[in-house]
Amino acid sequence: MRKISFYQNRRWFFLLSAVFMIAGILVSLIFGIKMDITFKGGSILKYAYEGTVDLDQAQSVIAAAIQNEVTIQETTNLGDNKTFLVVNVAGSSALSPDEQIALKDALVTTFPDTTFSLESANLVDPFIGRELLNKGLWAIALASILIVAFVWFSFRSMSGPSAGVMGLVALFHDVFVAFFMFVILRIPLNESLVAVVLTILGFSINDTIVVYDRIRENERLYKGKMPLSELVDLSINQSLTRSINTSLATFGAIGVAYVFAFFFNIDSIKQFALPMMVGLISGTYSTICLAGPLWVMWKTRGGRTGY
Repeated sequence: MRKISFYQNRRWFFLLSAVFMIAGILVSLIFGIKMDITFKGGSILKYAYEGTVDLDQAQSVIAAAIQNEVTIQETTNLGDNKTFLVVNVAGSSALSPDEQIALKDALVTTFPDTTFSLESANLVDPFIGRELLNKGLWAIALASILIVAFVWFSFRSMSGPSAGVMGLVALFHDVFVAFFMFVILRIPLNESLVAVVLTILGFSINDTIVVYDRIRENERLYKGKMPLSELVDLSINQSLTRSINTSLATFGAIGVAYVFAFFFNIDSIKQFALPMMVGLISGTYSTICLAGPLWVMWKTRGGRTGY
């Protein structure tokens, strides 16, 4: 197998990551960040219906009728097979009676052969979403600290603190990639983002630890006879097949879940699976192309040998 010099090509990898980050920032500034009703607050209306409804068309006509952002889901009771149309309307206050009338009129006019009956109407307080977001951020921060501490202790023989910090930098890269995927794909930020980020953190650091372990073994084997940049490149190449195969297997499993959710229109699974697949690619990429080269740059700063 031909040896790839990840350290010599590090600037191309840094540039690729920078381009994606800048693209995410630009999309955020130009188009804004979509917030799910969980974080933004709003109304949830549930209509029982008999007939056929095109969800995309229903979403379009309702949004036009009430002049507000709307998301629609279809649910079915397993017991009686009763079908419901769940309408989520973002906003800090409940829909007025006039807005509810306009909403139902839009449905009845667009789908005249379908009978709609309002089952429930609830207001979601954005306070709950803020609490969930805050706790999610605390969970991510705590997980990051524990990861650095674990890598610090486990790899203390090869400068654990720097290994932990550079591993954390790669993790933050993956977190931002997941966040910007939600932004670029216009997926409303919801609890799925927290789940995706925590899952990616665990997957990515596991991959990084495998590479670090190979570096530690090669340090003992070569005892300083090989430049650190070459030793790290050798270690990454030795771990490359394992990292790619593991990522492909996981990617395939999540891909199956996404295809299933796509055909059955299960938004909650789609909103988790698609960013997660991108996060898997990012986690493998950051482990192979960022963490090792960044660690070498830190260890060899100012002309040091790195050992």
